Amino acid sequence: MNIQRKYSLPNCTLLLEGLSDVTRAAQFQEMRPELSILVNAECYLSGYNQPLTGGREFFESLVRAVSGYAQEFLSSVPNPQAHNQESELVEFQKIDSNRHRLIVHSEGAPEGFESHSKNSKRPPIEIDLNTVQLFDLVEAVDQFFADSQTLPELSLELQPVTRRYGGASQALIRQAVPAAVGVSSLAVAAIAFNLIPPPQIRPPQPKANEQTSSTTKSLTPPASAAVTPIAAATPTPTPTANTKPVVKDLEALLNTVPEITDPSQLRALNRQVYNQIHPAWTKRSGLEQDLIYRLGVAADGAIVGYKAVNKEANQGVGQTPLPNLLYNPANRAPISNEPIAQFRIVFTTSGVLQVSPWRGYARTPEVIGAKITDSKITKSLNQKLYNTVRQSWSGTPTFTRDLKYRVAVNKDGVIADYEPLNQVAFDYFRETPLPKMFNAIYGSNVAAPNAKEPLAHFQVIFKPSGTLEVTPWQGYQ
Repeated sequence: MNIQRKYSLPNCTLLLEGLSDVTRAAQFQEMRPELSILVNAECYLSGYNQPLTGGREFFESLVRAVSGYAQEFLSSVPNPQAHNQESELVEFQKIDSNRHRLIVHSEGAPEGFESHSKNSKRPPIEIDLNTVQLFDLVEAVDQFFADSQTLPELSLELQPVTRRYGGASQALIRQAVPAAVGVSSLAVAAIAFNLIPPPQIRPPQPKANEQTSSTTKSLTPPASAAVTPIAAATPTPTPTANTKPVVKDLEALLNTVPEITDPSQLRALNRQVYNQIHPAWTKRSGLEQDLIYRLGVAADGAIVGYKAVNKEANQGVGQTPLPNLLYNPANRAPISNEPIAQFRIVFTTSGVLQVSPWRGYARTPEVIGAKITDSKITKSLNQKLYNTVRQSWSGTPTFTRDLKYRVAVNKDGVIADYEPLNQVAFDYFRETPLPKMFNAIYGSNVAAPNAKEPLAHFQVIFKPSGTLEVTPWQGYQ
């Protein structure tokens, strides 16, 4: 049957069309059909109306040229694989630091015919790309290699460039590695600088039930681009005390695991993500643009990956705590088929952290857990909470807007959970007694909420005038 595979980025789309080998497809009846015979390949680039098209030879040459040129671009070491016009249909030429020429030669005369005239070939197609377009093309190729059900026998062999030819400095390495946040990028950067031996591209014949997002065939390097790869932590088989997260492509992971979309669960995870990033973000000055990321989070709040959404975010990842917050497989059970939630993270130039679900809330979230609903008990706890907070709140407020919180207490009136409801409540939470009250009980003001017993929930408002309001919880607005 005819099969299509599409790998899309904002500035580039790869469309592959082909067939499945019926002799091999029988082994994978429960999986996505395998595209094993490529019939046609199309590459769409922003700003150009017509796609680049060709067959298997064109596509393989495109893959080699893109990967070789990206390695060259990261390392500043010439890579002949990117410019081999003698044996390749596709080559690259660097025009300047932000312009790159993609050249596609014609495939020549059909097999069985000889050509003695240069005019028998069509003139080459030349397309000038900026760096953003180039690395969207790089990631589209990388997405293809991460897809184990498309041309699985096609692999890419990258050779390390000897250090003495490149003169790659430690400064260049520091510039390249933060940008290389995808599996392929990091590996290619390391190969370019001869820091690690060439990796084994494809493990031998994985079983059908082991086909997960960790299957990766590519080592192509996304760098400064409008959209860059997700960096995701993938566990090693036998973690040790010194195990560090291994960077993998989370796009492939998101294609193979369920996505968490329940609004109530997203709301709870939203808080956990904020509580991890907020205290770890220490470099809050010097940002010229907001840094925007897409985050992948497991059901227990572990950050399993991130993806730069804008160019500034890719370049400024070192000013964020995200690389250090990826979960460590030595401290947590491995990520396998766990559901993943996605969030939008913004490190603003004003130093304010913004966290929200990537797709928003499908409906109004609810508080998770058992609730105390008896009106008499709720009324009593309302007054008890007011008295406790009122006695602990002193000093002159410096905020000029209401600080709104959801506060939960157990049947004894002991605080079990609290949650800021507006941005100013996040910014000025230290002017309230809530973190001290919570820390006194749990040893941390960002501890997980007590969900082992029914709770009564209230809205607590600290007003700039010094007035305190405590009312029964009516739900998220």
